[in-house]
Amino acid sequence: MARGDGRLTHDLSDDDKGPQDACGVFGVWAPGEEVAKLTYFGLYALQHRGQESAGIATSDGQSILVYKDMGLVSQVFDESSLSSLRGHLAIGHTRYSTTGGSTWENAQPTLGGSDRGTVALAHNGNLINTAELRTLVDERLGGRAARGELARGNTSDTALVTALLSENPDQPLEETALSVLPKLRGAFCFVFMDEHTLYAARDPYGVRPLALGRLERGWVVASETAALQTIGASVIREVEPGEMIAIDEYGLRTHRFAQPQTKGCVFEYVYLARPDAVINGRVVHEARVEMGRQLAREHPIDADMVIGVPESGVPAATGYAQESGIPFGQGFVKNAYVGRTFIQPSQTLRQLGIRLKLNPLEHVIKGKRLVVVDDSIVRGNTQRAQIRMLREAGAAEVHVRISSPPVKWPCFYGIDFATRAELIANGLGVEEIRASIGADSLGYISDEGMIAATEQPAAQLCSACFTGDYPIALPEDGRIGKHVLETLPIEVRTGHDSSIDLDPADRRQDADGVSLGVSGGAENALLQP
Repeated sequence: MARGDGRLTHDLSDDDKGPQDACGVFGVWAPGEEVAKLTYFGLYALQHRGQESAGIATSDGQSILVYKDMGLVSQVFDESSLSSLRGHLAIGHTRYSTTGGSTWENAQPTLGGSDRGTVALAHNGNLINTAELRTLVDERLGGRAARGELARGNTSDTALVTALLSENPDQPLEETALSVLPKLRGAFCFVFMDEHTLYAARDPYGVRPLALGRLERGWVVASETAALQTIGASVIREVEPGEMIAIDEYGLRTHRFAQPQTKGCVFEYVYLARPDAVINGRVVHEARVEMGRQLAREHPIDADMVIGVPESGVPAATGYAQESGIPFGQGFVKNAYVGRTFIQPSQTLRQLGIRLKLNPLEHVIKGKRLVVVDDSIVRGNTQRAQIRMLREAGAAEVHVRISSPPVKWPCFYGIDFATRAELIANGLGVEEIRASIGADSLGYISDEGMIAATEQPAAQLCSACFTGDYPIALPEDGRIGKHVLETLPIEVRTGHDSSIDLDPADRRQDADGVSLGVSGGAENALLQP
């Protein structure tokens, strides 16, 4: 359950929430090592990818033990809990919810299996055929009551995959996985395990990153290369799109369950991944610096100083300063101790707003013409507050530069953006956004400039949040969204025609009598203007 920890919430207001991260997954097979502690530090390195819950599963060859709770990695685990997690292999997860609410029941790793064996699973990404998979699970149950995670109230797409992996106790998990993985549509990086073997799998589009590393006495997989390096593992390669890896006492073996159709998420380079991560051969920090250089070429301005919005805007600000010749300076001080918690601020603190996280350095910016570089604009509330603070601190001019194009479309592959109706760029042009946030000028990097900075072929990147071009086709019946298994679709179409006439008799229900969908919010984001 959600618990208070005495600190202010990371999201000071529901109206001021930026793009929320994906999840972080980690897996290690290393006999003789303290695998729980390796996983803990690996998750610590991936904390930026999810701050709602964390969990670790370990196996000693006889049984699997899972420990998970709501909160940050450092809040969930201590020496006592880690010492109880013994074994030679482990998987871990740090979560931001994209399917299923932020509850203890939905925390990962999920656990399933039968009397003949157990499976634990951790997932980064988001499936788009969740409703279809729920129907498949119900059909295979044949009227019998759900077991495992589903019976305990888990409403995530991960619980459905766990159920499918557990359905055939007479078949080895490896064979079951190779039959289940092709049935999944959407973005997924899985690490999963039975009592003896560690598995890792990545969807055919490779939307989310997953890397393989080597320890002296074992193997490691993680969402980002930085997590491998944190525990002293050498980076071997990325898990390929459409590939499943198995690691046990017999070594490492690999299976191809689908042909690759690479569409890596470009927003990993812009914002999601750590700056020291390497994705498909490109260091993320270098990509962000180059985005800043390209911004300076595309949107030059006469100014006195370039500042970046901590932390994600700083590399691009560095590049802007390098290319423009305008000095780089620190204009904001960030409070490092405003983390994700469950304490809501008072109304008085809400009015202070972003000052709880950022405060301007008045003596640095007073009288200066500033270029303020940030990674994205979602609703615009954050930038509006920043600009107001800078002007109050004496800035003569405030010119905003954004190192990604306008965000106009929601993501269904593992990032929780605002609904389409709430995205400021969906209803306003650049000049109107500039006026709305109070900037003297506003410039977004072009699609071409952003993609060029990644050094990846445009055809191998997903930029749907900027273009609306979804590489993995969304369900025609509209049964999609964060709460798809909680109060789910009612036949909501995914086209742009918002005239939906629903007969109550046509509203679909799942096997437990729960409606299969809800209108409004992200669930019908494509229908909103």
